[in-house]
Order: sequence, then structure tokens, then C-alpha cells
Amino acid sequence: AGTGLAGGAVPREGIVLGLARLRELTVRKEDLVAVAGAGAVTGEIQTAAENHGLFYPPDPASSSVSTIGGNIATNAGGPHGFKYGVTRDYLLGLEVVLADGTIVQTGGATLKNATGYNLTALLCGSEGTLGVITRAALRLIAKPEERAGVLAAFGELEAAAQAVLDVIGTGIVPAALELLDRTALECAARDDWPEPPGAVLLVEVDGAPETVNRQASEVGEICRRRGAYDVRTAMDENMAWFYRLRRSVSGALVNLYPVKIGEDVVVPLSMVPGFIRKISEVGASTGVRIVVFGHAGDGNLHPNILFDPRETDARHVEAAKAAVFKAALKCGGTLSGEHGIGSLKAPYFQDAVGPDAVRIMRGIKRVFDPHGLLNPGKIWAVDGE
Repeated sequence: AGTGLAGGAVPREGIVLGLARLRELTVRKEDLVAVAGAGAVTGEIQTAAENHGLFYPPDPASSSVSTIGGNIATNAGGPHGFKYGVTRDYLLGLEVVLADGTIVQTGGATLKNATGYNLTALLCGSEGTLGVITRAALRLIAKPEERAGVLAAFGELEAAAQAVLDVIGTGIVPAALELLDRTALECAARDDWPEPPGAVLLVEVDGAPETVNRQASEVGEICRRRGAYDVRTAMDENMAWFYRLRRSVSGALVNLYPVKIGEDVVVPLSMVPGFIRKISEVGASTGVRIVVFGHAGDGNLHPNILFDPRETDARHVEAAKAAVFKAALKCGGTLSGEHGIGSLKAPYFQDAVGPDAVRIMRGIKRVFDPHGLLNPGKIWAVDGE
């Protein structure tokens, strides 16, 4: 709904096709399924599921305004991705309109389906290049009995990054494990600390009450051992601060900096501390401010490039952007975990997947859209393919 972060919906000599009126939303509790039109807002789907005692886990930070059609187009994730997975993991079936007007039904509303090629999964993350998604069947699961949030403030960013590995190494599987650096906190939480920490970890655990209490205590102790000097814990009904802080970061950065390029890269978990260190080096070498936050639990980080175009040379911004992508790929990572490739990352796409994968994807594109009508110039930097 207008919140794409990789230029995926910016038209290239074409039109913008808006699907906001497709707001159908039905929860079929007995089937553990929700059926939603492409324009249904993600947060409304989550609320509808909770009203039936169920849970739709994918929760992008933009869930109050983003739509399920956009979530499917980019395979959106969010903080709960580490434990629960992303949009594709809850997508059972689709109604899709192809470039020639053919209406295709893929998958269905059953919890298992091994009938033929998985076109549903193929269309998820295709960014509007293969078809126009109009309706989706979504899997719902039981709502966790209880949850708790742990906030841990660290003096140094790298200590927080190491604590991420420590928490995961114990065998605890947090529902969310989020990292925010000092710049993010200066923008989004100026009233919470006299002096913003070097970094904050936000850790959510959920499940049976006795498990939640034990794991929250363990997470707090792990963070203290890594140097956390301020550790706060809140149970289910008192967790508003947890997501208020996390969801407010992106908007707060926009309010303080004229231009923000919100990146989205993924690296192996073991490389998170080293990648964060590399991002600091990129900022220092290019003279561009880079803030780091994101889903540290699954290695999906959001280095945001902040600048004032009246004061910063555009070449330095491009150099910083390219260096971030190069660093992620060198770590064994990739260009996107949830925002998509769009037009912003198209020039770097082949570096990430290789020429043979690009050739195969172009072939798939021609099967679905032989005349290149749908969202041309996206994903790979070739118009009409």
C-alpha cells in the first residue's frame, strides 16, 4: 500500500495498478485458514485471527498499512520470522490474473498440497512480474499461551551482536530477536535513556507460561554476561513498548534525515557481528551515516543510509550502497530477506544469484508474461523481461 522499499511498484513507462479495494477477509476457524483479498491490510488479518483465538505470525513493521498482496509479492517477513517463518510459509493458495487476462487458481485452502508444481510458492516473492495477485488463502496457527519481552541495553554494538549468537546457542528459539543501534535509538527513543545505549536487543519469547518465564530469565542473564547494563522484562499485557520502539524506528529516521535508503540484506548468523563491523567501516570510508537495525535472530539486517542531498555527494551514497551489498554477498549472504529487489537492487541481482539462475528466471517470466507487460525493468536490470 505504497510502502515498498525497493522501488518495486515504481512504473517504468507503464501504469500503477492499485488493488486497495480488494478488502475481502474471512476467517475459517475450523479449517485454520483465512481468505483475504490482495488489498486486505496485514494488521487487520492478524486482528481477525486473534479474535478467533488464532495467530497469523508474519508481521512486517508496516503491518498497520501494508497489504497482504504486497506482502506476498515481496515474501515479507518481520520480527517473528526467526521462529515462525515468513509470508511464504503461511501461503496456501492464490488467485492470480495473468498478463493475458487468464485467471489462475494455485494451491488451495488445505494445509497440505503436493499436487504438481508449487506455483503458489513461485509467485510469492515475484514482485508483480509474473501475475497480479488478487486473493490469497493463508494458514493460521494456535495463538501462543503467553509471551514476554526482554529489552537489553549495551554500551557497544558488537557486544549486542555477540549476545544474539549466545542466545541462539543455548537452544532458545525466540519469537523475535531484534537489534537497534545507537543512531536508531537516538531517533526513536530519545526520551527513554539520558544517554542512548550503543545498541539494544529486543527479545520476545512465547509458549507455555512456565517456559516463557524461564526463557525470559535466561535471556536476561545471557545479555548481562555480555555486558548489558540495563535489562528490562515485561509480560504479555505490558509489552506495548516492545513493538512501539521497534516499529517507530523507520518513521523516526525519516523525520530527522531528508533522505533515507532503507536496505535489507541477509547474512549467515555467525557473520552478524563481522557484518555489523564492516558496515561501520563503510560509513567511515564513504562519509555517509548508516544506521543498523533489524531481525538479528535470522541474520536479516536493515542498514539504512541517511543523508541530506544538499550536503552529500550522490557518488558517496552510491558507493556506500554498493559496499553494503558487496559486504553481504562476501559474507555468504544475499540482497534481500523481505523487501524484494525491485529497481533499487536490480543492478546487483546477477552478482547475488549468478547468470544461470537469471537465465532460468527470465525463461519462467516468458512463460507467464511472454510480452513483458507486467512490472518491466524490475528484479534484473533489463527492460521488458
